[in-house]
Formats: sequence, C-alpha cells, structure tokens
Amino acid sequence: MFSIINVSKAYGPKKLFEDVNVAFSPGRRYGLTGPNGAGKSTFMKILAGDEEADMGTISRPKKLGILRQDQFRYEDNRVLDVVIMGNKALWDVMKEKDAILAKSDITEEDGNRLGDLEMVIAEEDGYSAESEAASLLEGLGIPTESHEGPMKQLTGGLKLRVLLAQALFGKPQGLLLDEPTNNLDIDSIRWLESFLTAFEGVLITISHDRHFLNSICTHIADIDYETIIQYTGSYDDMVRQKAQVRSRIESEVGEKKKKIAQLQDFVARFHAGTRASQVQSRIKQIDKLKTDDLKRSNIARPFIRFDQAEPSGKQTLTVENLSKSFDGQPVVKPFSPLIIKGEKICVIGRNGVGKSTLVKMLAGQLAPDTGKLIWGHNASVGYLPQDHHGTIRKGTTAFGWLRDVKVKLTNEEISGVMGRMLFSGEERMKPTDTLSGGETVRLLLCKLMLDQDNVLILDEPTNHLDLESISALSEGLQKFEGTVVVVTHDQELVSEVATRIWSLEGGGKPILDFNGTFAEYSEKHLQQGGHRR
Repeated sequence: MFSIINVSKAYGPKKLFEDVNVAFSPGRRYGLTGPNGAGKSTFMKILAGDEEADMGTISRPKKLGILRQDQFRYEDNRVLDVVIMGNKALWDVMKEKDAILAKSDITEEDGNRLGDLEMVIAEEDGYSAESEAASLLEGLGIPTESHEGPMKQLTGGLKLRVLLAQALFGKPQGLLLDEPTNNLDIDSIRWLESFLTAFEGVLITISHDRHFLNSICTHIADIDYETIIQYTGSYDDMVRQKAQVRSRIESEVGEKKKKIAQLQDFVARFHAGTRASQVQSRIKQIDKLKTDDLKRSNIARPFIRFDQAEPSGKQTLTVENLSKSFDGQPVVKPFSPLIIKGEKICVIGRNGVGKSTLVKMLAGQLAPDTGKLIWGHNASVGYLPQDHHGTIRKGTTAFGWLRDVKVKLTNEEISGVMGRMLFSGEERMKPTDTLSGGETVRLLLCKLMLDQDNVLILDEPTNHLDLESISALSEGLQKFEGTVVVVTHDQELVSEVATRIWSLEGGGKPILDFNGTFAEYSEKHLQQGGHRR
C-alpha cells in the first residue's frame, strides 16, 4: 500500500497540491489524471522517491516497479539483463554469484556465501528469470533475436519498451507507470492491458490513452482543486462522477463568495461607527473564509472546430501506384486508394512500418518512388507532422507566430481561436522558445482551424495532449465535414472517428484497406484468426 499523509508540493507561487491525504491499496489499479501542468509526473516522482515533497510523509511497498525514461543508461548491457535489473535484490545476488564463480581459487567462506546466494536466487525465482524476462519482451513486441544483444542495437522506441519490461519484471508489490503506452502499438497495448488486469499489487499509472485507462482502471485519482480526489471505476466513470463533484464544490465556493461579499458590505458600512466589535467579528469571519481556500478547478477544455472555407469535390484524392523504399527495402508497396469527400481514414500499424512515410507522401512532404496523387476539385490540404521540430519559428510569441502566418486575418480572429485553444490573456504572448509539447500541438491546431482546409492529414496528433484536449480533438474530427487521414495509436480516437481503416503490417506486405469502422475491422481482422493492424 501507498500511504500519503499531509503531502504538499509547490514550485514558487504555483501550488500543485496541498495537504493531500490518500491511500492506494493492493489489488486496485489507479489512473492518475489531471490536465497538463497539474502535477501528475511530479506526484509520481514523489511516490517513487525520486523527488521530495515540500511537506508530509509517504510509505511505499517494499518492492516497487518503476518505469524509468533513461533509455540510454544501459547501452552496453544485454537486453535480457536490463529487464532482470528490475528486481534489484535478484540482480545484486546474481552479480555477486558470478563474481565469486569467476575467482580462480574459491575459499570455504566463498562456498558458504554461494549457498546463501542460491537461497536468495531461489526465493526470487531467479532460475526462471530469463524466461520471464523473455516473455515480457515478446509481449511488448521485442523480437526474440534481439534479447541476447546489447541495448544500443535497439531504436529509441524499443529501448523504452525494454524499460517497461524492466518495471513489470519480478512480481513487484507496487507499479508506478508514467505513460506506459507511449511507443506501443495496439497489439502491445492490448497485451499490457491483459498483464496489468491480472496484476495483484497496487498499480498507479499516468496515461493519455482513454481506452487504456477504461480497460485497466478500478479507480481514478484525479488532481484537481489543489488536492487528489479518488473516484471508483474507469476514466469514463470518473468523468461522470466528477461533473457532480465539480457542481457541488463550485456551489460551495459560490456560497462562500456570497457570504464574504455580505460581510465586506457590513464592514464597509459600519467600520467608522459605534459597532466596532461587530465589525471586528466579521473581519475575522472574512479572514477565516478566505483562508478556507476558495480553490478553483484546474480543468480547462479546449474547443476544437474545423471549418472549411469551401468543400472539395466528391472524389477528393485519387492515388495511383504510390510506393516508397529505403535502402532497397520496400516500406510502402504500390497503393492505389480512392478517397471520397467526408471519409475519416485512420492509419494504424506497429511502429516503424511506414505510417508516417505514407502520410508524408499524401501531404506532399516526401516524394514517392513511383505513382502519383490526383487531387480533386477545390481540394486543400492541412498537415500536422509527428515531428514538430522547426515547425514553429523561434524568437517570437505564440500570437506573433500566428500573426505572421495568417496575415489576412484580424487580431480578433486570431485571438478568438487562441482563446478556444486555452491561449488566453498572457498565454497568447508566451515565447515560442518555451512552448511545451502540448502547447506546441495546440498552437499548430490553432493554425489548422484558421486555415480552414477541407482535407486534414494528421500524424500522431494526440502526442503531448492531455485527455481533455484529446477528447476535444476527437469531437472536432467527428463533426468536421471535410476529409481526414490520421495516424494514431489511440484506440478511443480510432473507434470514435474512423469510417475507414488503412492497416500497415510492414515487411513489404501490402496495405490493408478496410472500408468500415474500427469495431468492424477488429471483429473481422483481429478476432478471426488475423492480427492485422
């Protein structure tokens, strides 16, 4: 169990949470939620012991599995060994055993010590450690042939999967997982969901994947009103309950403000009269009410609406034999789809199979080896790349950048859209050099809304967005009357938006073009013998 007593944390004047008193119990799986900047990762680091709270005490399970993000720490270590390191007690005795066995002359004392070490190894299931580690790696999509090699042979995304396996290894009593589905494809996410559902300890996870939270969570711990409020059930259950809690809290805050106003009115009218004792009494009541924390919710949801300046023709895009290879290896085999106005196409598949390559060619950002694109009448394309580096000019402000790229619009039009995307007041003038990942994506979405194109090509648009923003994006795409091609691993977004699926499997295999929803696709291709994604 995690027990948190009177824990507070602030950075300068910004309070994240104050006097938090919560417990996280074994057998329960908690989603830690809250908007970007609410303090989720900070709270997770405090739970892990990686960061100190300003005040308060924390008790933790003795055996913790923690998802670390230091992917370059183990470059020369064998992949299997990196996973086994997740059980520190086992790893330490295994290394000590190897050191003793490497001696040219083993003493009687060494022999006795080996006996002690063997007992610990047995207690920690050390004799099945490699097979357990291999099973975790395979479930997370790390090919068997990579298990014996060094970490440096893997791509960054696969290294993070190894670190996830490390956190899961060794039957920990508590699991702390910060964004565990990052860099996972849908198959691996489903495997992880099954693993965590069977986990018997206490799990606390941060995720921006609504489907993942709904699949695994028995409880939600939501950071809001400068504290942590626990809800029973999944993420969707929490959203319903939270509306009621928020209504009650806002009502209480409103009553306090009303009471303060009445007391202040009395003080203003009688402060110079003969009722000094009554005035002082009311001043004390005002002070008490003010220090009683008129806290406000930190929830702020953007409003995303994509309009078209004018619609495209019915046949929006005709693709003829589009293909691409790198170093002689086919990434996209000849592909010839016809895209009709209003279709919502979700591009899915494992990491590295060519999804971004495909949409870059559609967006005109990458030349194909063969084939051509024939755009229909009035088609205009808005593109959101997965890699935002260099997309927004440095040395200006968020408003200044939009002002520069949308010269025909008024300041009021630009400010209005920025306000809808949570850039209000001083936030509009934030330097572009200091924008967070989430702010960068929201600013790029501002531009797309102002552009009013009738075709949107979006490559992993949910990266860096919080749950409120992802939900708003999903609603915006569903209501958009134009055409959408979106690459995403977010199962909820695919389920809500897609009218057509393009599934890439890699290995030179052709793209599967499925005309239907994700539920229909899953029933046909994921449940009936195929794992096409």
